Amino acid sequence: MAKSMTGFGRGVYEDELRTVTVEIKSVNHRYSDITVKMPRKYQFAEEALKAIVKAAAPRGKIDVFVNVDNVASDDTDVTLNENLAKAYLEKLKALKAAFPELSGEPSLAMVANFQDVIRTAAAEEDEELVLKALTTAAQEAVTQLESMRAAEGKKLMEDILQRTDLIRSIVESVEEYAPSVEKNYAVKLKERIQELLGDGAVIPEDRIMLEAAVFADKANITEEMVRLKSHCGQLHAISADSSAPVGKKLDFLVQEMNREANTIGSKANDIRITGSVLQLKAEIEKIREQVQNIE
Repeated sequence: MAKSMTGFGRGVYEDELRTVTVEIKSVNHRYSDITVKMPRKYQFAEEALKAIVKAAAPRGKIDVFVNVDNVASDDTDVTLNENLAKAYLEKLKALKAAFPELSGEPSLAMVANFQDVIRTAAAEEDEELVLKALTTAAQEAVTQLESMRAAEGKKLMEDILQRTDLIRSIVESVEEYAPSVEKNYAVKLKERIQELLGDGAVIPEDRIMLEAAVFADKANITEEMVRLKSHCGQLHAISADSSAPVGKKLDFLVQEMNREANTIGSKANDIRITGSVLQLKAEIEKIREQVQNIE
């Protein structure tokens, strides 16, 4: 089944230590472009998250947003540098001895306020547990993303197949009309020669037939119409293929369809067929636009 490259997914993991939220947004892109935005302390998990996302979405510009709320009371470590505190205290006592006229005594609060005596830092976390939390939330987000992409892809393909069927009907209409182009050319050529030579002139029928045959050979669009109908059938077949992404195949096929339509327009010297070609190109362009968003 074809998938759209546009989608959104959100996953949440909670335990007694933390709440992890992962949000994934994707839009169409020719290649795979995955960006992970997360707290610096958790960047060791970045490649694991990218692997999870890329396995599900091999194409597209994808932004992954990670938020971690630590809910445990012990998420911060407080450390005491006793040696440094003792050194500060000894210097304060020495200062007091050197200047006995000064009032006051060294206090606990005074020593504690000196730089680096008491320090706080983020508590060390179990990377394995953190990785489990992040990847679990990411898997849930990816599941939601895939569900949205599949639903959107289904709608896109329904529209594409409807337009493909319209293209086939236009081609079949041209097939029915095309044989009359040669006859019309012969009639118009004969009328033109009659005007030039006058009513009493003898018109060389063999020459007219020869000119008509040359025109018919140059204007023959049978091969192009057969290929265009074949492309329509291939597009239906590709849309039913669920084994792999189909976007690049569809893009190539639409290019071929557009080329056939251009050739028909350049070869068929007929206003009615030209009008049909304009319809074909309009529908093919709409399909091309839709295909750009299919993985």
